[in-house]
Amino acid sequence: MTHPAFTSDSVAVITGGAAGIGLGAAKRLAGFGMAVVLADNRAEKLSEAAEQVKAAGARDVMTQVLDVSDRDAVVQLDATVTENLGGADILMNNAGIQPGSKMLDDPDNWRRILEVNLWGIIHGAQVFAPGMIARGRPGAIINTGSKQGITTPPGDPAYNTAKAAVKAFTEALAHDLRGREGHGLTAHLLIPGFVFTELNARGRTEKPDDAWTPEQTADFMLDSMSKGDFYILCPDNDVDRATDEKRMAWAIGDIIENRPALSRWHKDYAEAFEAYMKG
Repeated sequence: MTHPAFTSDSVAVITGGAAGIGLGAAKRLAGFGMAVVLADNRAEKLSEAAEQVKAAGARDVMTQVLDVSDRDAVVQLDATVTENLGGADILMNNAGIQPGSKMLDDPDNWRRILEVNLWGIIHGAQVFAPGMIARGRPGAIINTGSKQGITTPPGDPAYNTAKAAVKAFTEALAHDLRGREGHGLTAHLLIPGFVFTELNARGRTEKPDDAWTPEQTADFMLDSMSKGDFYILCPDNDVDRATDEKRMAWAIGDIIENRPALSRWHKDYAEAFEAYMKG
């Protein structure tokens, strides 16, 4: 079984495609023989990334320097893809940044994180989806979220806020698409585990044992999409799905049980959480 858009005549557009999960996904999609468009704001990385994707089997590779927070630039990318390749069948809104943030931080830092990590995804979906629907072909929009957007751990509130909103936006997008007739477009929320990329390397040059590679994450994503999954909840070499499920269930339990916000990290609930995870 495979997603019907995974064919040689499809066109895949991937933002943040010059490295990390985006590049890993691009190489796996290239293996189907489809055309791949790599969009990234790091011009110096696009050429090498394009060579890797071409070597992986893509029938055509295009590159575009892109800031996803600039809606006009996203509109231009859509027009270029339509003019040169007929339009997109797969859109992976993957571009993201994680410079770090604090609750009472410089508002410009928060604004930039939200503009890229949230508005970049909104721009991509809103700009590309009408043309993808009009094509009437099997297609998919994949938005990269984060486990931090679900359990919202302390330490990076701007990033968590953006990724929590990505989850809500992608759920709404999937629901909207289900209510439309005459198209084969699906939506999916990618929720990576610990993946060794430039975003979280923090000076390390070798992959930690508990991390997955971008290619492992891409393989899991494609397999999940082939099964029809909306929530693509990825494990890694340290955390399995059962652990993720319990952590997420505890997080929603804060509301149901009327516990303090983020009780998992609250000193008064430390023992209760530990017992819950062992139980």
